Amino acid sequence: MKGMFTFLIGMLVGVIGLYIYSSLGSPQPVAVSASSAIAMTPTLALVPIAAVREPELSAIETAASKPATAPPLTPAATAVTTSDAAVPVENQLLIPVAGIHAGALKDTFNDARGSERGHEAIDILAPSGTQVFAVADGKVTKLFTSKPGGLTVYQFDTSEKFAYYYAHLDRYATDVKEGMTLKRGDLIGYVGSSGNADPKTPHLHFAIFALGPEKQWWEGTPINPFPLLGGTKRP
Repeated sequence: MKGMFTFLIGMLVGVIGLYIYSSLGSPQPVAVSASSAIAMTPTLALVPIAAVREPELSAIETAASKPATAPPLTPAATAVTTSDAAVPVENQLLIPVAGIHAGALKDTFNDARGSERGHEAIDILAPSGTQVFAVADGKVTKLFTSKPGGLTVYQFDTSEKFAYYYAHLDRYATDVKEGMTLKRGDLIGYVGSSGNADPKTPHLHFAIFALGPEKQWWEGTPINPFPLLGGTKRP
């Protein structure tokens, strides 16, 4: 009898528990939105793969679409200057006046001559009658007498790119004539003061000029003879 009572009590407790469970209902899972989930997730400093790769791909595609171009050429070295080209194999023109050394030369190339022109030559002072020599090999192109230059010699170098001009001569050497070929050191005349030179200061007026394509013996681009004769600026 007691056992039956215990069984009935157990059944009653079970029925009551089942009723209470049914009344409360089973627990439902909580719905979490995607935005809430992201908000609850720690922020990470990540860059999307597409954002990284796209610029790289664009750069490659852009480079591939452009034709290959050669790098710019380095400018060529400057050509030999006119004055350097006027120097013969000996690397220095012969001083044309006998007994004159390089240290005695004065650079008068840029000196003014009147108000309208420059000297564009150097004057080598020496006693009248001092020998004048050819500064380099070349042909006598013109023997000419002018009011300013007096008795003069025009000599072309062997390449006929440059002319050497000797002026204010007292006289020519006996065998000098137009068209003859001179060798460096050949006698061509003597220092004087012909033309517009001061008789009290006889000298050789010596000039060099680069010839134009017409090879005109009376004109060209002036070149300073001073450094080509070994002259050195004094401090």
